Amino acid sequence: MRFMLCVLVAFASLAVANDAYDDAHSVVTSGQITTGGPVWDGPFAELYSNGPWWNSAGTGEGGADESILESPMNTLGFGFQTANDNRMADDFVVPMGETWTIESITCFGYQTNSGITPTINGLYLALYDDGPTSSPSVVWGDITTNYFSSAAFSNVYRVSSAGGGTARPIMAVTADISPSVVLGEGQYWLWVQMDGTGASGPWAPPIAILGEQTTGDAYQYTDAWALALDSGTGTPQGIPFVLEGLPVALENTTWGQIKSVF
Repeated sequence: MRFMLCVLVAFASLAVANDAYDDAHSVVTSGQITTGGPVWDGPFAELYSNGPWWNSAGTGEGGADESILESPMNTLGFGFQTANDNRMADDFVVPMGETWTIESITCFGYQTNSGITPTINGLYLALYDDGPTSSPSVVWGDITTNYFSSAAFSNVYRVSSAGGGTARPIMAVTADISPSVVLGEGQYWLWVQMDGTGASGPWAPPIAILGEQTTGDAYQYTDAWALALDSGTGTPQGIPFVLEGLPVALENTTWGQIKSVF
């Protein structure tokens, strides 16, 4: 009887870990380890940041920042586990007259009750020229290739609207792009999945803005692509990511070519 109970508990845990949403009613343990592991020191050559992943500075454990769920919102994170072929997609725009050379991409995810030593070890990325519900073409990448370079605690905890807790430490997970990717002006879509050794997730925390329930227009793929909506309010959410590299303004490039003639 005890063996059967353990099996049932294991299956229940797996079901939670493989769900498409990490909602506020999810059961987590308390007293998580909050020391050890690297802390992300931020981007060095930021081209673009797709929204903040925290909205409360210094209010977390040990002075960490927090990504606080806005009440009455309910979704703490969206499932984008490689094991289930769940994935997320969100867009960005290269401004008119510019060319971007992307040298790294940092995405954000967590595994519940992992502690701040990273358990995420897989980052799968692709860039497309159109939204996932259209007929996009691949610009760069491969959603089946692991581009993982590093992971570090972002110094942010994802927490419920009540605040507090260390069960969901958000990791900054980076892919160093070599050779770099060159993009001309236009709209692009980043597709992303993560993998890890923890029992729950990885989960993609939405963009967090104080007082805002609508934070973007990301999509989630489970069995099909659909807008990433908070399960409490039905409002669309974005996902944070950072592009690093070099911007090249078209007018500067052209002027440089003109000067080289003389």
